[in-house]
Amino acid sequence: MRKLITLVLFTICGVASGQIERVEPPNWWVGMQQTELEVLVYGDNISDLVPEFSGNITIKKVVKTENPNYLFVTVDTYGISPGIQTLSLKKGRRTIDSFDYEFKARRENSEQRKGFDSSDVIYLIMPDRFANGNASNDSTPETIEKANRDHQGGRHGGDIQGIIDHLDYIHELGATTLWSTPLTLDNEKVYSYHGYASSDLYLIDPRYGSNEDFAKLSSELHKRNMKHIMDFVPNHWGISHWLIQDLPSKDWIHYWEGGENGFKRSNYIQTTQFDPNASKIDAKGCMDGWFDYTMPDMNESNPMVINYLVQNAIWWIESGDLDGIRVDTYPYNDKQGITEWVTRVMEEYPNFNIMGETFMHDTAHIAYWQKDSKVGAIQGFNSNLPTVMDFPLHDILLQVFHEDEQNWSDGFYRVYDHLTKDFLYPNINNLLIKMGNHDVNRINQEFEGDLDKYKLALTLLLTLRGIPQIYYGDEIGMLGDKSKGDGDIRRDFPGGWPGDEHNAFTNDGRTVAQNKYYDFTKKLLNWRKGQPAVHFGKTLHFSPVKNIYVYFRYLPNDPDETVMVVLNNSDKDQKINLERFSEGMQGFNKGWEIISGAEYELHQTLEISAKSGLIFELR
Repeated sequence: MRKLITLVLFTICGVASGQIERVEPPNWWVGMQQTELEVLVYGDNISDLVPEFSGNITIKKVVKTENPNYLFVTVDTYGISPGIQTLSLKKGRRTIDSFDYEFKARRENSEQRKGFDSSDVIYLIMPDRFANGNASNDSTPETIEKANRDHQGGRHGGDIQGIIDHLDYIHELGATTLWSTPLTLDNEKVYSYHGYASSDLYLIDPRYGSNEDFAKLSSELHKRNMKHIMDFVPNHWGISHWLIQDLPSKDWIHYWEGGENGFKRSNYIQTTQFDPNASKIDAKGCMDGWFDYTMPDMNESNPMVINYLVQNAIWWIESGDLDGIRVDTYPYNDKQGITEWVTRVMEEYPNFNIMGETFMHDTAHIAYWQKDSKVGAIQGFNSNLPTVMDFPLHDILLQVFHEDEQNWSDGFYRVYDHLTKDFLYPNINNLLIKMGNHDVNRINQEFEGDLDKYKLALTLLLTLRGIPQIYYGDEIGMLGDKSKGDGDIRRDFPGGWPGDEHNAFTNDGRTVAQNKYYDFTKKLLNWRKGQPAVHFGKTLHFSPVKNIYVYFRYLPNDPDETVMVVLNNSDKDQKINLERFSEGMQGFNKGWEIISGAEYELHQTLEISAKSGLIFELR
C-alpha cells in the first residue's frame, strides 16, 4: 500500500528506464456496469514493454501514444473476483517491473445510491476558509504554497477535519447536503486554496487531509443522514498537473499555436455552444480557450481524455462514497465530450445526481443544458445532465428586495415573470436555486446587512421549486464584497480557528445580530425538511399587487399537503383580500404560520407587515 501512495503522489525522479512510476486509476472494483477498464501506466520509456495481468485477466487492448512514457492498458473486468492482481511490464520473458493492482468489492447496492434532490438543502463551503481542524497540515513539505492567514488570497488552513468537527453545526442548522469546493491537490505557487487548478485528480490535497479523510467525511455525513457532493472540474486542470507536464500526446489539451505554452484565454462567450448564428472562431474561442494561464483547457473531443474523466469520477464515487457531483464551468466543456461523460456516469449510477454550473443569465440558455430539454432538442441535442443552476433567479434576488414600490416590470413582478418560464425546463425540481456562492458578492453585502431583506429572500428561496443552496456564513449575516478581491467573499468562518475572537459555531459565541440570522435560518431549514409539497409539489402563483406576492405549493393528490406563502416586499404594512386566492386555498380557513408558530383564521382579509413574509400550512 505504501508503494501505491508513493506512485499516486508524485513522479519519482531518477528511476531506471522501464520502471513504473504511476498507475491510474490506482485500484478498481468488481461488478461494475461498465466492465472495460483502461489502466494508465506511466514510467520512463515504457512503451516498448509488454503489459501482462495475473489472474487470467484479459487484456483487450494496449494503446501507445506519441510519448513513450505511457501505456494505456484496457482490461475486461467481467466476472473477476475481489483481490490483488499483479500488473507486470515485460521485455521478452523478463519482468522489468510490476505493480500490485487491487480489485475491491463494491459497497452493497452501490450502483443504486440515491443522489441529492429537491428534498435537500445544500450547504456550500470553501474548505480552506471554514475551519482548521488539524493545524499540523496547514503547510506540507511536498506542496509549494504555505499557510498565511494574513494574506487574503493565500492558504488559511481550513481542512477536512475542520469540516468533520462542525458537521453537527451544519446538521442542526437544517442543511441536508454538503458541497465543498474542490479538495484535490492544487499545487500552484500562489492562490491555490480555491482548488480549481488540480495537480492530481486522484489525490486529496495534503493541506486538506488524505483520501481516507475524504471518505471519512462522507461516512460522518451519512451517519447524520446527510449527503456529500464533490466539486468536479473536467474542463481545465492545473498547469502543474503531472500529466500536463508530460502529456501523453499533444491533443490531450487545446494547444494554441503562437501562445505561450499553448495558452490562449477563453472568450467566455458560452452562448456560442448553441447560437445558430455563431461564428466558428467565436465558438472555438469559448470552448477551446484556456480558463486562465494556469488552467490548460482539456481536449474532451479526445476519447482518451473523456475515458480518463469518466473513470476518475466513478473512482471518487466509489472510494469517496459520494451522493452527487457538481461540475464546474459546464458550458465551457466540449459539448459532445461532456455529454458522453455525464451519460456514462449516470448509466453506472441511475439514481445519482449531477449538477452543472450553468453560469448564464437567460432561462432558455440554461434550459438548453438540462436532460431531455425541448430547447436542446431543437438542435438535436440532449445533454443528459440532470440538474442545472437557475442563475437568472439569483440575478433577480439581487434586485427585487431593493424595490419597495412595484411597477409593471419590477418588484415582485420580476419573480412572478421568471417563474412563467418554467415550462422551458423538463424537470423544474432539478434546478439549483441560490442567493449566492463563492464567485459573487455575498447576499448580505448586497442587502447592506438588512435582516428583513435576508428573511424575505430566504423565505422565497426555501419555498420555491428546486434545490436550495446556501453559502457558508450567510446564516450569520457574513458580508463580502467581490470588488475587494475573492478573498473578501470567502472570509474565514469566525470560530473556525483557535484563538478567534468569536465562535459563531455556538449560540453563546455568536453576537446578538448573528443569532438573529442564525435562528431564522435554522427555523426555516428544519421546517422545510418535512414538507413534501415544497419538495416535489406544484406551484400556483398569483400576479403580485402592490409588491405582495402570494403563491401555493401543493401536492395534487393530497390536498392536505398545501403551503401558502405571502410575501410583502413593500415598505408599508398592508391588508389583502383572501377571496382572490380561493383557488389555492381550496376551502381551507385556518393556517399554522411556521415562523411565528401562531394559528391564523384565514377568512376575508389578512394583514402583513412591511418587508416580511408569512408561511402557512393550510388546515
